[in-house]
Amino acid sequence: MTELASRPETEVPTQTTHLLEVDDIKLSFKGVKAIDGVSFHVNEGELFAIIGPNGAGKTSIFNSINQLYRPQEGDIRWKGRSLMGLKPNKTAELGIARTFQNIALFPHMTVIENILTGRHIRMKTSWVSGALWVGPAKREELANRAKVEDIIDFLEIEQWRKHPVGLLPYGVQKRVELGRALAMEPELLLLDEPVAGMNLEETEDMARFILDIQDELGIAMILVEHDMGLVMDIADRVMVVDFGKKIAEGTPDVVQKNPDVIKAYLGEEFGTG
Repeated sequence: MTELASRPETEVPTQTTHLLEVDDIKLSFKGVKAIDGVSFHVNEGELFAIIGPNGAGKTSIFNSINQLYRPQEGDIRWKGRSLMGLKPNKTAELGIARTFQNIALFPHMTVIENILTGRHIRMKTSWVSGALWVGPAKREELANRAKVEDIIDFLEIEQWRKHPVGLLPYGVQKRVELGRALAMEPELLLLDEPVAGMNLEETEDMARFILDIQDELGIAMILVEHDMGLVMDIADRVMVVDFGKKIAEGTPDVVQKNPDVIKAYLGEEFGTG
């Protein structure tokens, strides 16, 4: 775990250029507005949450950031550089990784093999060298396997490392998917409902790992999640969207006191006390 945790903790910078800047993006599908003029930014090492009802545009924002979707208007900048028009694999190479609401693992492959697929974009040797497994290719694969073992240790899934993922408990599978994203060595993680379908114990474990990623690895995250208790407990800032529009943004304390947010999403329990 030493190598994985070697990244220094990063405080929110005061510089004017943010890690990620989303500027007035608009996305429509056959006249239906999925995103309608949304702007926000994410700083280095920050945990930024996006909340809203189903169909509010949260996943469309994720898909726009990694350029699976192409907004018709606005701009998305990574360290000051526009991402618009890049292919999704290029945004991954720049340092943006994501998990998915529905688990997207290879069920017949082991935990090690699934996480190792996240190292693909960091591999430099040719497929021919890799097939022969000699020289630089052998050294590279051994180094990548060592990084995977660090991630397995970090996420506390050692006992399942050689098990086929499809046979594992749901909560463990979600950790494996998180591990695959970490294997890409991201500077920004897009977490799409990481605790969806989990029981209380699994949710608490995942929350702990998310905070460890922020505190120990210094990785910034954007979290989309329906568990409002989790969001308000761990997020640095929260943005609320509805029908593709931003209706509130701020710290959890500020957002949960916003009358529109209380009425529409959070209920009185978050608006009192």
